Amino acid sequence: MILWDIFVAFFIPGIIGYGGGPASITLVENEVVRNYGWMSVQEFGEVLAFANSLPGPIATKMAGYVGYELGGVAGSIVGIFATVAPSLILMILLGGILLKYKKSERVHRLTVFVQPVIAVLLGVIAWNFWAEAYISIGLLQTAIIVVISFYLIEIKQVHPAFIIAGAMLYGGFFL
Repeated sequence: MILWDIFVAFFIPGIIGYGGGPASITLVENEVVRNYGWMSVQEFGEVLAFANSLPGPIATKMAGYVGYELGGVAGSIVGIFATVAPSLILMILLGGILLKYKKSERVHRLTVFVQPVIAVLLGVIAWNFWAEAYISIGLLQTAIIVVISFYLIEIKQVHPAFIIAGAMLYGGFFL
């Protein structure tokens, strides 16, 4: 039964998470944290940070990790398959149509209209992580991490993986 639950938990975000992995993070969080209760928001944030520090698509890394934690190797395989299955099915079924209309103005407008929705979904997950960090480590610690991370990423152009690793070290030693 757990394998079916893993499949459903990652298939749903895969099917309605238009925009790829980053757009479906909020949907995955909803399934893993709120719907099934497999993780807390903090644990999900740690998995997200860890997955972001590794190369490759974020959604499949998260599905592999969560699936492995719940169902071992079989759970990992099911989670990864459930994440890529919607795209795989749609690409097989709709590949010819997409090629035919890829230069269509309507298709272009559709993607333009969907981009703000993706931005809002990412904003919601950022707000949830901010609220959780504020509660668990306090405003000062959260603000320090946010300001330093922003400075290093935007001003110094440091790769986000190094920022995530540094924040993990900081949390391990000081929090």
